[in-house]
Amino acid sequence: MSWWDERSPARPVTVEVASNGSESVDKNAAPEGSSKNTKESKAAKKAERAAQRGKPQAVTQPEAGDPLGSQYGDTQLIQSRTQAAETYLSITSLSEEQNTQIALIRGRVHTVRGKGKSCFMVLRQGSATVQAILFVDDKTVSKGMVKYASNLPRESIVDVSGEVHVPDAPVAGCTCSKVELKVRSIRCVSRADGLPFELADAMRSEEDLKREDAQFSTVQQDTRLENRWIDLRTPVNQAIFRVQSAVCQLFREALLSEGFQEIHTPKLIAGASEGGAAVFKLDYIGQPGCLAQSPQFYKQMAICSDMPRVFEIGPVFRAEKSFTHRHLCEFTGLDFEMTINQHYNEVLDMLDHLFVYMFNGLKKHCAAELSTIAEQFPVQPLQYLPKTLRLSFQEGMKLLQQAGFEPDVMGDMTTELERELGKIVKEKYKTDFYVLYRYPLAVRPFYTMPDPEDKRYSNSFDVFIRGEEIISGAQRVHDPALLTERAKVHEIPLESIQSYINSFKYGAPPHGGLGVGLERVVMLFCGLDNIRKTSLFPRDPKRLTP
Repeated sequence: MSWWDERSPARPVTVEVASNGSESVDKNAAPEGSSKNTKESKAAKKAERAAQRGKPQAVTQPEAGDPLGSQYGDTQLIQSRTQAAETYLSITSLSEEQNTQIALIRGRVHTVRGKGKSCFMVLRQGSATVQAILFVDDKTVSKGMVKYASNLPRESIVDVSGEVHVPDAPVAGCTCSKVELKVRSIRCVSRADGLPFELADAMRSEEDLKREDAQFSTVQQDTRLENRWIDLRTPVNQAIFRVQSAVCQLFREALLSEGFQEIHTPKLIAGASEGGAAVFKLDYIGQPGCLAQSPQFYKQMAICSDMPRVFEIGPVFRAEKSFTHRHLCEFTGLDFEMTINQHYNEVLDMLDHLFVYMFNGLKKHCAAELSTIAEQFPVQPLQYLPKTLRLSFQEGMKLLQQAGFEPDVMGDMTTELERELGKIVKEKYKTDFYVLYRYPLAVRPFYTMPDPEDKRYSNSFDVFIRGEEIISGAQRVHDPALLTERAKVHEIPLESIQSYINSFKYGAPPHGGLGVGLERVVMLFCGLDNIRKTSLFPRDPKRLTP
């Protein structure tokens, strides 16, 4: 059963409270009529919050003599000593039908607010949240228990057992809004240290951050990535990586249904698979080697091994010192290769089927996740046609020229021209997703089949989403003599690819295929501004940890 057969929770709304459980008060707020500098006020408030986050939490065990002391306190380190018959429930499984029943939940302390003889906390599992409440009543909840709960650091992991209760009105700010938990016992399994940033700040929408009267901190990208394991807890990141998972599953589903088989190719190879110098070189037990720039060679070898339709989902490595919003040194490649009978349009037909299937699947199965992403990063949904638009490279250049641009009609497009062409295509054809084919041969890899009518061009294509390239593909050269000639033109040492060339000497069927970066697909489908948002732990020229 697909994971999307289960209902996906919506984005929780955060309640702002201080880490010690008390209501947050801005001591630096200017009195009415004051002209205190806004920047100074924000800086002071930020410093106060940072100091508050770092305060140690001392209440870890029940107060002496508390008759309900057995109902709260930090647990022993869980080391698989025993295995009780208790059943832990998920927040998403709670419902009104369970009213008055006892439920045991393990989750994170999302927010906590203690005041006098009461404590309100929100528990979180992934993106799902539920309210848990404690009121001193001498029978089930003591003052010590409320004090203990109120001082739990946010993001700590706790076990809470309580009675499911249907409140008079839905609980605002929780995804599980129709019920709450009346706490009967609470134990901390793992305490969180002082947080490097507040999740509430990391969850701010882009629109809120742009407000001139904003009185909260902005969490910078480097801070997020240096503490990625915390950043990934935010609802938007939970949603992004569920969408990413869905892309992989839909990619597999579509290709398996068309008779493809999944393969796994080597990532340690002897020579560059894409040509050029952008490879990570290494010593392979005394021999020169490198990390694969793509599975290209081995996809084609599989075709020569009578595997007519193959695909792979795997890591790809590019040693490019590129600091753009869309490049990574390691990413996940989605590749397929297939035999063709007459024309590489057969590959384009498969591409069309594949991506329309994926886009439709994401809209159907990931509606809640896409809504969560759009709340924090507002963007128009991707617009695409039932039959994908195809334009020749020459037609694309003509559209740019008509709009007043001067593209290199025999070269590759710059990133800026790609974006401008995307705007023109969107205006004229009402689509964010289209194919540009018959590129100049000089800008394509050596294994690309030349155009039969004009050797300046090639049987190749690129695919664009929102004005940015996501896919390169082509008919491949399957003749060993022509392949050798093309490798020489690109100044690729033949000895480094000899086994690849040899694979075509014993009968090789015509074929073509493509490769696309998973992270780039998710970034552009969701309308995000940086590929690091769609990489679990990004690797760029400056980042090798965490």
